[in-house]
Amino acid sequence: MVNGYRIAIVGATGVVGVEFQRMLEQRKFPMSSLRLCASERSAGKKLMVNNQEIEVQETTPDSFEEIDIALFSAGAERSRHFSPIAVKAGAVVVDNSSAFRMVPEVPLVIPEVNPEDIQRHKGIIANPNCSTIQMVVALHPLHKVNPIRRVVVSTYQAASGIGGSGIVELREQIRQLLDGNEVTPSIFPHQIGFNLFPQIDIFQDNGYTKEEEKMVEETRKILHAPDMAISATCVRVPVSIGHSEAVWVEFEEAMSPEEARQLLEQAPGIQVVDDPASSRYPVPFQSAGTDEVFVGRIRWDSSCPKGLAMWVVADNLRKGAALNTIQIAETMIRRGWV
Repeated sequence: MVNGYRIAIVGATGVVGVEFQRMLEQRKFPMSSLRLCASERSAGKKLMVNNQEIEVQETTPDSFEEIDIALFSAGAERSRHFSPIAVKAGAVVVDNSSAFRMVPEVPLVIPEVNPEDIQRHKGIIANPNCSTIQMVVALHPLHKVNPIRRVVVSTYQAASGIGGSGIVELREQIRQLLDGNEVTPSIFPHQIGFNLFPQIDIFQDNGYTKEEEKMVEETRKILHAPDMAISATCVRVPVSIGHSEAVWVEFEEAMSPEEARQLLEQAPGIQVVDDPASSRYPVPFQSAGTDEVFVGRIRWDSSCPKGLAMWVVADNLRKGAALNTIQIAETMIRRGWV
């Protein structure tokens, strides 16, 4: 498109919606216009993008007229309602919610892993869960060379994973606790200040949470590996931004830490930080505001002769959400699929 693409952001005032705007600006996305949409209560707010003041509109069925690409991060319910309307109006939707991830005909995409899946879209492309994205980015270069049989992962997920309200509650609780006051959780099921708990989303009948099931099913779909054995435990921790994951991987054949490290160093979107003797390994504080998936602590799994263990960290608002969504749109444009 000669003059750029007409873009709409749905959920523009949320923490990921704001990150969308930063990403579009920072990456010089080829757009000719930008429409910011949100709920009725946010309508009328003015936001600055590319040195231009844009007024936020209420999301309505008319919001998608003359739009080429719609970036959604407004929750599953609103995505289910408005995405088909946007597609009917002629837009391609890249959705950051869980609404369409496991719908068979909807591509679930990480551009470094399965960009070719974008081509079969029928108007909607799903962005994976934040914890899934960073793990699969790290697994994919290894899986291509030596198929993975089993993955066990424990996540340590930041408060921002639940949105801006999670960051606010974490900060407020820390202030209250430092002042010697008791806290009453309102967003999280337990105190998050100076605490952690092994529950993200609701529990299912099998004892796993929905977040843990997302990691299992989404990983299989993205890697086209329906029989891969995966078990996850997802933990909320008192960190503002940046998810961390301890990952144990069993391969079909033994793979040395040195070989894995070399493959990861050559892979797109990954930065290896792995010098434990000097206390160099990824940490969430340093990942905040960055685009890479950081991998370190790469070592033999002492419990499995064909296994490795590693530590994976990424900014959950960028690569875990906004950046991956923008990269999907960029890939569509570059390959002529929009």
